[in-house]
Amino acid sequence: MKKAFAFIFAFLWTSFSFAQLDRDQFAKIESALGDRSFFAGHLTGFMLYDLDSQRVMYEKNSQLRFIPASTTKLFTLFASIAILGDSTQTLRYVSSGDTIKIWGSGDPTWRYKDFSHKKIEELIAPYQVVVYSDSNMDSPAFGYGWQWDDYYFDYSAERTTLPLRGNLLEVKKVNGAPRVYPERFQSNIEITKKTIRELERDFHSNTFYYNPGNFRGFERYIPLLTSPSLFVSLASEATGKKWIHTQEPLPAKHNQLRAFPLQPVLKEMMLESDNFLAEQLLLMVSDRLFQRLDTERAIEYILKSYLGDLPDVPQWVDGSGLSRHNLFTPRSMIALFEKLYRLVPDAQLFELLPTGGVSGTIENSYQAQTPYIFAKTGTMSNNHSLVGLLRAKSGKYYAFAFMNTNYPYKASEVRKEMEKVMVMVRDML
Repeated sequence: MKKAFAFIFAFLWTSFSFAQLDRDQFAKIESALGDRSFFAGHLTGFMLYDLDSQRVMYEKNSQLRFIPASTTKLFTLFASIAILGDSTQTLRYVSSGDTIKIWGSGDPTWRYKDFSHKKIEELIAPYQVVVYSDSNMDSPAFGYGWQWDDYYFDYSAERTTLPLRGNLLEVKKVNGAPRVYPERFQSNIEITKKTIRELERDFHSNTFYYNPGNFRGFERYIPLLTSPSLFVSLASEATGKKWIHTQEPLPAKHNQLRAFPLQPVLKEMMLESDNFLAEQLLLMVSDRLFQRLDTERAIEYILKSYLGDLPDVPQWVDGSGLSRHNLFTPRSMIALFEKLYRLVPDAQLFELLPTGGVSGTIENSYQAQTPYIFAKTGTMSNNHSLVGLLRAKSGKYYAFAFMNTNYPYKASEVRKEMEKVMVMVRDML
């Protein structure tokens, strides 16, 4: 009986709600995605959905699971808005005399990028000693299924309870050589004969290498190998206070600091597809829910409490989409996006979505005199997806999910062909 109901539900979700498309329109989309099209050479899933009538206009392979890459951030966006409200979850603390004890809640904004606030410094200003505990951290520094050899790229910074400068080392090219900040790491740079073009970190330590003959200095940031001892040392330098690391558990009675508006963090995550922000956002969600930093537990809670009605149960394992273990179907992406569409005010939603030809990761794609694509991209080797809103020629908005996997060519070729399809759909509606 359960299987029968599941079948009926799946059928209704993707059933022939195609009355909104006439026969010629339907045939054009079928041809653009069909056996003789560019998309016949790999697996493609596509769904077009009328948000007003809540009907599926067209679907192809919408029940199949794809690696979503950074479109996973739509799930993180939903969880963040639903749980965190309007501000970041920064830290929890207790104080006594000249000492304050703090437990980080995952807030990534402390001296990271252009986020400017002094709430942490203001909180600790009256105290001489800061005791820092990371006993509330349950998730490892790297997510499940992340590629190990991404460790020296800035999009794969480590997750921690209270990041400082995004857990990154800043690199500048000065007189043909790397100059790094914080400056304490300058003495950790060594010359190598390996044919590397950027400053690269050793896998096991904060030792860095560059080749003077090949150094380009294009990579501005490199992830640091974090540790509690390194953090308290850097925090001491940054604040002029004495920081001490312990493993003291968080007491039941404590205070909490929520330091920074959430919207700028969400906007940066979405427009720039910032993996570090996405991962830290899920840690903040977990802290808000459980007073523990546990990505897996936060995901489980969101799926059961908020997303139990998705057409297909997602395999969702991280906040950023770096993991190849993430698997979502196009129709579940549409269902999730519709929740966002109903939850988030229009002005806020459009501010968060990259706009074709205008902003974010599609600034140089989907260009038009009148912007028509507002969507999150997701790209990793052999996988490229786009999920969001299409503004049709009539001015009406439709939700869509366009997911591709197992193609043997460059993602730019896939984007080019996807753009042809989206222009055609825009002009026919």
